[in-house]
Amino acid sequence: MIVDAQSVKNTDSACEKGYDAGKKVSGIKRHIAVDTQGLPHAIAVTTADVTDRKGALLAFKRCASHLRDVQNVLADGGYVGKPFAGAVKELIGAEVQIAKRSELHTFAVMPQRWVVERSFAWLEKCRRLWKNCERKLNTSLQFIHLAFLVLLLKRS
Repeated sequence: MIVDAQSVKNTDSACEKGYDAGKKVSGIKRHIAVDTQGLPHAIAVTTADVTDRKGALLAFKRCASHLRDVQNVLADGGYVGKPFAGAVKELIGAEVQIAKRSELHTFAVMPQRWVVERSFAWLEKCRRLWKNCERKLNTSLQFIHLAFLVLLLKRS
C-alpha cells in the first residue's frame, strides 16, 4: 500500500479550511492510501493544516477492518517517525517503509511512489475536484468516492 496527501485550494464558499504552510495552500488536504494499481483503500479529507501523518492515521482508522491483510505501507519523507510507524503497526499491523530521495537534488522517479501520484491525477480529471468547491469536508470525501467509482465503472 502506498500513502500520500494532496493539498487543494478552496473556493470562497467553503466553511472548513486550513493553511498548509509547506505548500502555501489555504484549503483542504486529501489523504489516500492506494494499492499497487492505484485504487484507493483508505481515504480521508481534512483541513490543510492537519499533518500528513495525522491524516493518514485518520484514513487508516476509518478503514482498519479492511486493511488487515496489508503488510507494508510505502510513504515519502513526510511520514518519517517512530510514533507514526508504531501507530500504523497497531492499527493495521503493517510495517512502514520510507522512500528516500537521492542525495543529489535532481529529479528522479521514486520507486512505486508514482502510483499514488497517478491516482491524484485521476481525481484531477474530474472537473469538480480540481479545486474544493464544497462547504463541508464530508461532501468532498463523497465526491472523491464517486470519482473513483466512475473510474472503476469505466474500466469494467
